[in-house]
Amino acid sequence: MTDSSATVRPDRRAELAAGLVQVRARIADACAGAGRDPADVTMIAVTKTYPAGDVLALAGLGVTDMGENRDQEAAGKAAEVAAADVRPRWHFIGQLQRNKARSVVRYADVVHSVDSVRLARALGNAAAERERPLDALVQVSIDGDPARGGALPDSADEGVGLEAVAAAVADAPALRLAGLMAVAPLGWPPERAFARLAEVAEAFRTLHPGATALSAGMSGDLEIAIRYGATHVRVGSALLGMRPTLR
Repeated sequence: MTDSSATVRPDRRAELAAGLVQVRARIADACAGAGRDPADVTMIAVTKTYPAGDVLALAGLGVTDMGENRDQEAAGKAAEVAAADVRPRWHFIGQLQRNKARSVVRYADVVHSVDSVRLARALGNAAAERERPLDALVQVSIDGDPARGGALPDSADEGVGLEAVAAAVADAPALRLAGLMAVAPLGWPPERAFARLAEVAEAFRTLHPGATALSAGMSGDLEIAIRYGATHVRVGSALLGMRPTLR
């Protein structure tokens, strides 16, 4: 993990502000091209490997949603940011092991990567002590590769089939089924990946009309994701610059 000092250098704040202007302009242009309202698209600043100071700077610039994918890093960072009396909406976007569920529910507002019935149940049990339900998105496997994680559309598998996982989330009193998430598979053109995801999402909403969130798209393909209905885009390098090397 990088240095988590909460001090925000003026030059770093200026870098983040410039990146934010560019990303917001890209989102606005993409929404205009798709006939959508930019207010309907939430930008999640993916702050993994970046220090708490960057989170504080982004919050000061009006960014409300932050994303992390490693509990070991995120838990401490969220605590440091909270100690500075700043409380963004934290999104856990990485693959999640069941034994980390109890830690994640202490700081996360949304978990994007629920991909099995067993994980849904672990999160539901861990979230039972929360004051308000935890928003949960079911991660969809677009290409069916189990190594990348994701529930399987059009599958009756009782452990990882999309509808089985969604039902497990919906049945947990401490969870709220918010929608779907996906990552474009390696080797797939983004158009193909997000078109497939849009088909899955359309069918999913007929069964779960309240689960309207669609988390898709990152720095390199957010425009395409927005064209296909993404409501949340996860932006790291385009906003924060080149990612520090993990140690």
